[in-house]
Amino acid sequence: MTTTTAPVIRDTQDLRHSRLLGLGVYRPERSVPNTEIAERTGLDPAWIESRSGIRSRRYASAEETLPTMATTAAEKALAAAGIGADQLGTVIVATITSMEQMPAVAVEVAHRLGAPQAAAFDISAACAGFCHAIALANDLVRLGRSEYVLVIGAERMTDILDHADRDTAFLFADGAGAVVVGPSEEAGIGPVVWQADGSRNAALKMTAPWHDGTGERPDDRPAITMAGWKVYRWATNELVPAARRMLDAAGVTVDQLDAFVPHQANMLITDVVVDQLGLTARTAVARDIVTSGNSSAASIPLAMDELLASGKAASGDLALLIGFGAGLVYAGQVVRLP
Repeated sequence: MTTTTAPVIRDTQDLRHSRLLGLGVYRPERSVPNTEIAERTGLDPAWIESRSGIRSRRYASAEETLPTMATTAAEKALAAAGIGADQLGTVIVATITSMEQMPAVAVEVAHRLGAPQAAAFDISAACAGFCHAIALANDLVRLGRSEYVLVIGAERMTDILDHADRDTAFLFADGAGAVVVGPSEEAGIGPVVWQADGSRNAALKMTAPWHDGTGERPDDRPAITMAGWKVYRWATNELVPAARRMLDAAGVTVDQLDAFVPHQANMLITDVVVDQLGLTARTAVARDIVTSGNSSAASIPLAMDELLASGKAASGDLALLIGFGAGLVYAGQVVRLP
């Protein structure tokens, strides 16, 4: 009687490090001031700024499509990283605003870039999507699954916005941001800390599904709806402990942070987290929301770009990224800025 040995599946032998190598963004041309929002909603422009920190936001035109914005941001990130599209192993797009169920936006972006060799897929984690995608990219590079991964956060929030809704019309905006994640001699991306609390999903969701399962569609087009006070209370209770776990996981202390880049949801939330976390003046805090609004999965790379372009932070600085939104979910990690 002969015996056979079961074959052993070959897997990665050695882990390596990764980091953000290059950053690129796309900001829509049209800037919409609070006065324009006020005309539609009856809200006072000064009230909008006091309750959100927003003075203006960017709205995409019909020509500034989701794939167009995502591709432009990606091209800039590749150029900044000095990486060709033919070197990409994976393309990940974080978005909740694709009007097509399939194919993924990432597939179109990979095609436009000229990266037919790359795997490409979208992820849906709302405003925390970019940090989710960074976590996946980090693991892909560290495990040797991909040499370079392109991560994009891209949104046209105005496509799912009720522009007359006084709770949401002044908050949301459009844009795209991208980073290239690749191998590094030293760790440039810390472990992700993430969580989802579905018991609170009613706080931030769509008003209705696209249809009820039978093909019947709602009379009104589904739009984003939010109980702002519920999101605020959850965020101010949950984000500081989560941020501390992110720092601990990376072996970084609060006083070592050069920059803090939270999702640009609301300036009031940012201010509470900064205060409770004990950040000092040495840590640059991203406040891109003032002129960009809340662009969901695109907000963190857009905010990183503003910090770097303004000189408030520099390449290689230690930064804490944290995204949070519909679910309710959060995700974040410490990174070296590209």
